[in-house]
Amino acid sequence: MPTSVSMPALGESVTEGTVTQWLKNVGDTVEVDEPLLEVSTDKVDTEIPSPVAGVLTKILVDEDETVEIGAEIAVIGGEGESTDEAGSAPAAETARPEAEPEPEPEPEAAPEPEAAAEPEPAASPAASAPSSDGPTTSVTMPALGESVTEGTVTQWLKNVGDTVEVDEPLLEVSTDKVDTEIPSPVAGVLTKILVDEDETVEIGAEIAVIGGTGGEAPSASEAPAPPQAEPTPEPKAEAKPEPAPEPKAEAKPEPEPAPAARADSADDGPSVDIETLSGTGRASGTDAVTEAYVTPLVRKLASEHRVDLGRVSGTGVGGRIRKQDVLKAAEEQKAAAARAAAPAAPSSAPRKVAADTSLRGRTEKLTRLRQSIADHMVESLHVSATATQVIEVDVTKIARLREQVAKRDGAAPDFFAFFGLAAVEALRTHPKLNAVIDGDKQEVTYHDVENLAVSVDTERGLLAPVVKDAGKLNLDGLARTITDLSERAHTGRLGPDELGGGTFTIAETGCTGALFGTPIINQPQVAILGTGAIVKRPVVVEDPAMGGEVIAVRSMVYLSLAHDHRLIDSADAGRFLQTVRERLEEGDFERELGLS
Repeated sequence: MPTSVSMPALGESVTEGTVTQWLKNVGDTVEVDEPLLEVSTDKVDTEIPSPVAGVLTKILVDEDETVEIGAEIAVIGGEGESTDEAGSAPAAETARPEAEPEPEPEPEAAPEPEAAAEPEPAASPAASAPSSDGPTTSVTMPALGESVTEGTVTQWLKNVGDTVEVDEPLLEVSTDKVDTEIPSPVAGVLTKILVDEDETVEIGAEIAVIGGTGGEAPSASEAPAPPQAEPTPEPKAEAKPEPAPEPKAEAKPEPEPAPAARADSADDGPSVDIETLSGTGRASGTDAVTEAYVTPLVRKLASEHRVDLGRVSGTGVGGRIRKQDVLKAAEEQKAAAARAAAPAAPSSAPRKVAADTSLRGRTEKLTRLRQSIADHMVESLHVSATATQVIEVDVTKIARLREQVAKRDGAAPDFFAFFGLAAVEALRTHPKLNAVIDGDKQEVTYHDVENLAVSVDTERGLLAPVVKDAGKLNLDGLARTITDLSERAHTGRLGPDELGGGTFTIAETGCTGALFGTPIINQPQVAILGTGAIVKRPVVVEDPAMGGEVIAVRSMVYLSLAHDHRLIDSADAGRFLQTVRERLEEGDFERELGLS
């Protein structure tokens, strides 16, 4: 005899729970107290055990669906009932009497099973039509970051006729700054696609139309098919029509199709979402979607392991982040920290990269990002009167401080973080380098905030994510933020707003072994600082203890400043570089590093 499984009481004042994962599939055998599913509330995540031994014959609530305490969520059949067909027949029988008393014409068709099935196909198309042809919602190209005026549709993740949920990824869009996913603003059926893939449209332009409600279309269209297909066979007729009565039950029209699909393919739900969250699809446009699936337990784990949830790809349904994802990210984080524990290695030491010979003999179009970089660089040279100054800096004290921190903690802040901090501090006393020129109005605006853009070389091309309000960060905060932005730049998970709004840029030229470079100004800024490779070599230094000058081996680096001569004269640039050098050579960072 089938046993109903209900959402149990989950604590004081808890009125509902969300099914986060089914641990068993339809047709699986379960024992008493064997974990059946995982449920999340606003207070805790927990596993729900099976109240009886038997076979899971029905799943009535889909993953990521929230139901009230006491609501029926599954049905378990007796030991002898090996499939959900055996247990569902009585359920179907009882569902019909309840549904049939309301309509008057039904009793006449009731004597003949086929007659009962006939009216439904006629009603189904009628039911599905309103879901897509009813009230419609226009989907427009959303704002994709500061100064971004258009976007290119790179891939539609849904087809016309597909059902979509609120915030479910609908399409992928590329701009000159970032690739991201656009979520659906409403639940319903995708009725029109107005912009083809690889087509570019302006922000605010209509790109699709969503009609009706998502729940009505699938339940009406999917439910009739199985029952009409085999109403005649006597033994299995009652099992096949099972999806038909379930949508009839007004209490739960939406969940029924999903569990039915689940019986056919256990991983049918998450497959699309996991794919869209991998590779270049991992844009932070999906972060807002993923955030909705984070449970209290996951948040707690992330806090304990110091894992940034914005950088974790969820493997749950709809990209939901599960505790396993957090634990895996924590392990990867530890491994990365271990690899970084090389105290004596300068941060700007040349990085070995495997040579790519696949481009030999090929002709191909420039990528959108490459085109954007090309246009931006040419525009900068055309707009700015660029001049460059180079200065040499002794960073031996910083190198020794890093060694002390590495011995204590296993890893030390990158040299680049010290350069960034010194530059940000110098901008406060040299505001000319933290400004923007409006050539049309012949005006200059001096910023009252230091937004530090950091040049990052990625496989896709050069990106410059921005550390907002860098002037308010200490050394550790700046180092962590730069590391985070750099890592997400490489994985394609930067948000549009993180690539705009910079007021000054710093570029690490030394990562390729170059002593210094002459960087191009990142418009509309007026200056950019390049940091060369850090090398140990003999230099002449003042040594009072030795009574004069001596030759010593020191860690040296070249810093190059490209500046817009329309606003910044050579003397202004020189004074800025001197301020940066003095800050770095004095090496007064013990307090920031916790060494004093």
